[in-house]
Amino acid sequence: MKVRSSLAAAVLTSAMLLPAVGPALAAQNPAAQAPGLQKQDTLRWAAPQDLKIGTAVAGGGHHETQAYPDPFTYDQEYRQSLAAEFNSVSPENQLKWEFVHPERNTYRFAEMDAIVEFAQQNKQVVRGHTLFWHSQNPAWLEEGDFSKDELRAILKDHIQTVVGRYAGKIQQWDVANEIFNGDGTLRTTDNIWIRELGPEIIADAFRWTHEADPKAKLFFNDYGVEGVNAKSNAYLRLIPELQAQGVPVDGFAIQGHLSTRYGFPGDLRANLQRFDDLGLETAITEIDVRMDVAPGTAPTAAQLQKQAGYYQRALEACVSVDECNSFTIWGFTDKYSWVPVFFAGEGEATVMWNDFTRKPAYDALQVTLEQASPGRGNR
Repeated sequence: MKVRSSLAAAVLTSAMLLPAVGPALAAQNPAAQAPGLQKQDTLRWAAPQDLKIGTAVAGGGHHETQAYPDPFTYDQEYRQSLAAEFNSVSPENQLKWEFVHPERNTYRFAEMDAIVEFAQQNKQVVRGHTLFWHSQNPAWLEEGDFSKDELRAILKDHIQTVVGRYAGKIQQWDVANEIFNGDGTLRTTDNIWIRELGPEIIADAFRWTHEADPKAKLFFNDYGVEGVNAKSNAYLRLIPELQAQGVPVDGFAIQGHLSTRYGFPGDLRANLQRFDDLGLETAITEIDVRMDVAPGTAPTAAQLQKQAGYYQRALEACVSVDECNSFTIWGFTDKYSWVPVFFAGEGEATVMWNDFTRKPAYDALQVTLEQASPGRGNR
């Protein structure tokens, strides 16, 4: 992997910067470091200088229906691990439409503001997720009676308001998320933007994002595109077409929600390379590896090793492609994982247990990162 940039100094010190955003943390020492964590023994320390190792920041979405309070706001140990382990963060739900834009004339920015502040204090970059999607939209939008001109204006206002607020503070944006069906056809039924405004609106979304923040890198992001298939082929055709029209598309992102029920996508590296060959940046943005685990039971040693192998092979694919420069796991502790809520009978999909101790999957990532950057000074 090419080294394109380096940070001036190691960013982890014995006094972690952990800004409190809720009353539960206000009385605690913000400089307290997680017990036993040394700066040399974390994923971000092991990572090559040109690779961001990231995670989603738990909050919004399914978390709001759980018995626990907001993890990012109130869980001190979670915040300590978040700061220590990663040099990139993504909002899990805090920038999705239903959360950040709950009413037509109302934006909810406090939670995302806190994430950005946390990232700045802990020398982390931020990925923005997401601006243009068929899911997690508010009722006022999906059920509203808008003309095409009104709907277009709503989308433009949303993009430029949200992106403009964080201009210069977000490194990459998942501008358009999951726009294709599995057979490579556009989502023209359940995506309100494509259905009502036509496929041309995709280019406009990228243009408006670029206008609001010319320095941010702009990506397509999708699931089920890990390998060479109809869906990834559709992106391989679309992106050069858009670029030929002057549309500012910088990258292609693979989510990577995997399951040990199915085989590992062995052509992941080859698929990433196809997009690299187009001159695009690539990223793995939402990886987790769920396992069949009945409630009240634990995965077997064999299951844990298989899971670790999936994580390792995915990271190996990324670091072997020059412009794959961001690798994000979709949550790092099972304590707050979305998987058991949405996949009955599956779970334990992250790299840490509920108590933040490390699984074999964590170790596999750490070793792979170390092997990708022998002798390099790290963040």
